[in-house]
Amino acid sequence: MSSPVITDSSELAAANQHSLRRLILSVRASVHKLNLLIAICDNPFYRDELIRTYEAELTQNSIACYQVTLDRQQPSLKQTLLDWQAQTPDWHPETPTVVTVRGGDELLGVRLQQPKSAQERFFFSVQWTREGLRDFQLPIVLWVTEAVAQGLAQQAPDFWSWRGGVFEFVQPMAWQPPDLQRWLTQPQTESTETAETLADPAAIEQQIATLQADYPNSPLLESLYQSLGETYFNRLQQGKAIDYPQETAKAIAAFQAAISRREPLPDLTPLANSLNYLGLLYKSQGRYAEAESLYMRSLQIYEQQLGEDHPYVATSLNNLAGLYELQGRYAEAEPLYVRALQISEQQLGADHPDTAASLNNLAGLYKSQGLTTEAEPLYVRALQISEQELGADHPATATSLNNLAELYRVQGRTTEAEPLYVRALQIREQQLGADHPDVAQSLNNLALLYQSQGRYAETEPLFVRSLQIREQQLGADHPNTANGLNNLALLYESQGRYAEAEPLYVRALQIREQELGADHPATAISLWSLAALYYNMSRIAEAKPLITRAVAIFERTLGEQHPHTHSAREWWRRIHNGEWGVGSRE
Repeated sequence: MSSPVITDSSELAAANQHSLRRLILSVRASVHKLNLLIAICDNPFYRDELIRTYEAELTQNSIACYQVTLDRQQPSLKQTLLDWQAQTPDWHPETPTVVTVRGGDELLGVRLQQPKSAQERFFFSVQWTREGLRDFQLPIVLWVTEAVAQGLAQQAPDFWSWRGGVFEFVQPMAWQPPDLQRWLTQPQTESTETAETLADPAAIEQQIATLQADYPNSPLLESLYQSLGETYFNRLQQGKAIDYPQETAKAIAAFQAAISRREPLPDLTPLANSLNYLGLLYKSQGRYAEAESLYMRSLQIYEQQLGEDHPYVATSLNNLAGLYELQGRYAEAEPLYVRALQISEQQLGADHPDTAASLNNLAGLYKSQGLTTEAEPLYVRALQISEQELGADHPATATSLNNLAELYRVQGRTTEAEPLYVRALQIREQQLGADHPDVAQSLNNLALLYQSQGRYAETEPLFVRSLQIREQQLGADHPNTANGLNNLALLYESQGRYAEAEPLYVRALQIREQELGADHPATAISLWSLAALYYNMSRIAEAKPLITRAVAIFERTLGEQHPHTHSAREWWRRIHNGEWGVGSRE
């Protein structure tokens, strides 16, 4: 019964697609015939995706698709089909039909003070049911788990013997529709996801090419395009992209293809998922207006399809709020963050890790506004949830420690911040490895603390090690490598080491222009930093065009009211007027 172990995710995807193609062909070949098709999947999220996919293709082939669910108390397949027939008076036997039977994967194997468990009652009811199903001349797809399938084979051998096919789908339980909230819950950190095995995008592209040649209208294509987009997206997130701009463009193209194919589907929930992904990519490029429209549509779909209090609605609210926060639209962001937090508390519980993520989001917004008194209890509560629910040494706990330490650093409470930073660094080194990008982030933050205390001898080696990790793990041209270059340059500049700072600022600017684009806010920050350096070196003529360009980018991308826009304008005024003592670059 057990499937062969497949460790490569591209092989896994290929095997699943092959099983799905076999299942579809079996249904089409047995229209108007009683044919029991047993589908095995232990992951309910993936099972739902598979059902939706094959029903979409079969519908295109004029095959009516119905779904029924076994009664947990009286799990009789025959009675379930009789009830369906009675409740569907407009159905006619001459109509090509397939019935998908759900609930078989939800039957408990424990007895719960009853003579027989739900599984045992099901096995007993189907054992001698062949004759009772003769009136249903149609294919039946019965979904079960691996454990239930084994029980059927052992305890209902007669039923098992007349099956028309067994189709196994393997997808780890960790897989589920991506919770995009996680990519916005920790604004001071990088991803805390450990490096997972990624599918080979070339293999997926080959599958797409083959399927388009053989079945150009197959609904499987939309899920393959989605998988391709997610693979490129995850490569970008994990620093595995060989060519950052090229793979960003490929991810965008894949999601756009998935979206175009998901638009006509009756269930728009998968479309909302694709819209969220594409919004995240547009946001990373500074294309905020386009990202906003995608996030808003995704939110509307989730509300309409799933209800206003569904956790996926909270995810979209967080995404949209995060975009507003980035643009300095704090008044618009706050009610979205608050509503997302309320949904998480109500639907998932006050101590759920996703609730902690929402608390971190709202606290980060308050911190951005200087409302540190409001932010602190939220950060503290988020940390308590992480420690309690995930453990004192979990990477998410390290993230909460880091966020609270950042708040203390901003408040000047350096004595309280330092042990939190140190503990976060230790957790990440132990759990993720000494060269993980999140370790680089912790080193960076601890260095910022030491720099604020004037402990320069301790600051520089931390910045240097952080930069080395990013170069090695993410690549010499990764945007986060540019962040490390910028921070080290700022340290050198603060020490009057201008000759050492300049090439770092220049390289950071080149990376950001190349990888993120000439009009990205991060590019504007590099222009601003280099302009400030030239100003301090009395190279005014070189500083003026840089600060002018930075202000223009901020105005276009972040808006007139964003703090960066205000501060950069002040720098522009003083540089052009030759005034010294410009002040902060924040």
